Amino acid sequence: MAKKNILICGAGGFIGGHLVNHLLKDKSNNLICADIKPKEYWFQIYEENKNFSLDLKEYENCLEVTKNIDYVLNMACNMGGMGFIENNKAECMLSVLINTNLLRAGLKNKIKKYFYSSSACAYNASKQNETFIKGLKESDAYPAMPEDGYGWEKLFSERMCRHFQEDFNLETRVVRYHNIYGPLGTYNGGREKAPAALCRKIIDAKINKKKEIDVWGDGEQTRSFLYIEDCIRGTMNVFNSNHSDVFNVGSEEQVSINQMIGIIEEIAGYKVNKNYQLDKPKGVRGRSSDNTFIKSKINWEPNYSLREGLKLTYDWIHSEMTNGTNISKFTKS
Repeated sequence: MAKKNILICGAGGFIGGHLVNHLLKDKSNNLICADIKPKEYWFQIYEENKNFSLDLKEYENCLEVTKNIDYVLNMACNMGGMGFIENNKAECMLSVLINTNLLRAGLKNKIKKYFYSSSACAYNASKQNETFIKGLKESDAYPAMPEDGYGWEKLFSERMCRHFQEDFNLETRVVRYHNIYGPLGTYNGGREKAPAALCRKIIDAKINKKKEIDVWGDGEQTRSFLYIEDCIRGTMNVFNSNHSDVFNVGSEEQVSINQMIGIIEEIAGYKVNKNYQLDKPKGVRGRSSDNTFIKSKINWEPNYSLREGLKLTYDWIHSEMTNGTNISKFTKS
């Protein structure tokens, strides 16, 4: 992209922070960053940017931050791991105000292009009742039966983008992320996702010589997980493309939770017993990405295997739990 004013919403979050770091490498970009969290709680913050702590559910705030903006990348939403999503459905659905008001404000302020980060939670739940299912194609979102709360918000917001493009000629891009993980994200406190939570539990067990960790469900539920560097590359490839379709940005490497625990045990060099908690939120039984469409249209596919990504994630969380860390270690040279 030529020198443009780029607004990153949710810049203080996990994916948003990595996106900002990526865009900063092009010194011609002028970045404006916004997040609801106070700046001291942003996962990554860079003083050379314009950084705003404000609530983008409010239309007036959206109007303010989209002034003189060329591109908007909306990564902002209220979300977390399955425990958070299942227990905070109304809070998750209120994120629809962010997307709606950003689109309204962007149209008024004549932005050139708008990106929306959707989720695999938008997919029809009836197609995810078995383990090790076939990868979900983009068309599998319909007929609509998404994850209650969070998934409905994502699917509705996808359609809002579509109709703003159809009715107002606002160029939009939409991706459905599949379980993004990696360093510089949440690994405790209740909003963490499975890879980070399991790394933390096994690290804690090893440090404190514990023999057992808690596992939500029976461990047989399956997912695919995408490393953050692949996520950012896929995001930018879709954003810079000429395609306004909805695209999966995920991995096709599907594993059970038990299998992922086995990989982390090998990385840690430490074995644990599993205390299965069958009363905890488990989500759908199986979910994975089918990347056929994005490969054919955008020529994108992941570079990192799950083992490679988990090793980098484990090392970062271990460092955080002991000595601190450095982002430069967590990308391929």
